Amino acid sequence: MKKISKISGSFLTIAALSCIFWLGSYLLRLIIAYQLFDETITNRRNYINDLNINGILIALNPAVITTFALFVSFLLFYFLFLVTSKINLRKNGWLFIITILIFITAPFEIYLMTIDYRIFSRVASGVFQSSEVVSLIIKRFKSLSSFPVIELLSYCAVIFLALFKPMTKEDI
Repeated sequence: MKKISKISGSFLTIAALSCIFWLGSYLLRLIIAYQLFDETITNRRNYINDLNINGILIALNPAVITTFALFVSFLLFYFLFLVTSKINLRKNGWLFIITILIFITAPFEIYLMTIDYRIFSRVASGVFQSSEVVSLIIKRFKSLSSFPVIELLSYCAVIFLALFKPMTKEDI
């Protein structure tokens, strides 16, 4: 890979940090949200009742905001990196594959983020119906089913590709 400018390197650093923190917060949020429901994702677990669901949803809201902001930051700074670095994707196959993975998964994640925004806005208002928010969470789980898990595994592959940089053509 050719030398990149400082501004391009800064964009890459911010994009990488945003991606890593997004992966962690996304995984944490999925684990917490899946613990709210039974195996069928239709009924709440028996220890979650109408008295404590509002507190749980309020506690889950920062994770929703964090994943939302970090993914937007990641996409923005990755795109800025691609534009400012002017790296030849034909000579850097690893970067081409990373870019393809990001641009294939981004529309699906953006769709899920629209549901996240509705969850966030209702909970942040302070006056919300827990049943409405829970139904939005269920809708998020059911709309793209196992996509979040596939996305997490894809982004783990992105980390692998970025570290080892396979498929790089050297200039002779």
